[in-house]
Order: sequence, then structure tokens, then C-alpha cells
Amino acid sequence: MSMRRAVCPGSFDPIHKGHIEIIARATALFDEVIVAVSTNYAKKYRFDEDERIGIARQTLSSLAGITVQPMGDGLLAEYCREVGANAIVKGLRNATDYQYEAPMAAMNRHLTGVETVFLLADNQYTHVSSTLIKEVHSLGGDIADYVPRAVLSRLNSSR
Repeated sequence: MSMRRAVCPGSFDPIHKGHIEIIARATALFDEVIVAVSTNYAKKYRFDEDERIGIARQTLSSLAGITVQPMGDGLLAEYCREVGANAIVKGLRNATDYQYEAPMAAMNRHLTGVETVFLLADNQYTHVSSTLIKEVHSLGGDIADYVPRAVLSRLNSSR
């Protein structure tokens, strides 16, 4: 029997409890989940790639079957082929997320045959995004319910 390996891609700037909830659920579906930390050089990040990888590793260390690594440059479908993943796992908060993700899922399947598995976000996280977390924190709001301790301490130390 072959190993079922999935990739959970994202910039994770910062990783939040909505991400963690989807990744944890993916571990029940796959033998191994690779959390692939991506960098879009057109975006401005709060944490650099090494910090995002370190925070993700620290945060996810209690979950079995997870590897955190940089995705590097190139197409997600090609990355999946390189690491032997037969699926991509994406969390969906709403219909807008689906409309954004569906064409990419179709293209990834066309390019390499990799399937995309969509997991609906838990209701308590449907309004949470990394962008919103950074904005609320920068304006002095309490984000403790939405981020792991490692993220909160790093954000607070850089105020």
C-alpha cells in the first residue's frame, strides 16, 4: 500500500488557529502532511520565511505526521510531484474562498494530476485571516483567541 501524502501550502504570515485546525484534520486523512511555506515576492511579509517556518514547526510539533518545509520557487503542482504528494489540502472559509481556489485546483490537476481536497473551516474561524490578525494586532486589538502563543509573543515583542 502506498503512502498517502498531502501538501498544505500557504504563506502562514502568521500561522493562526484556523490554519492549525485544517492541518490537524488533514493528518486524520493522510499518512503525512507537508506544510509547505510559500513566499510570494510581490507581497510584504511581517515575518521572513525562516521565521514563518520556525513558528510553524514550533506550533505544529505536537501533531504526528507533519513536516514543515519551504516550498521554494515554482508551481505548487510541480512541488507536489517532487515530494510525492497525491493531494493538496486547502481550507475554505466561505464561497469566495471556493471561487478563488477552484480554478487553481483544476489547473493543478491538469498539470500533474494532483487532486485538491477542500476542508470547510470550523465556524469559529470562518472570519479569521492572517491579514486581519496583523491589522487587529497593529491597532492594539486582542488576537489571543486566534493565534498560538508563539505567534502572539513574537508579534508583541516587535511592537
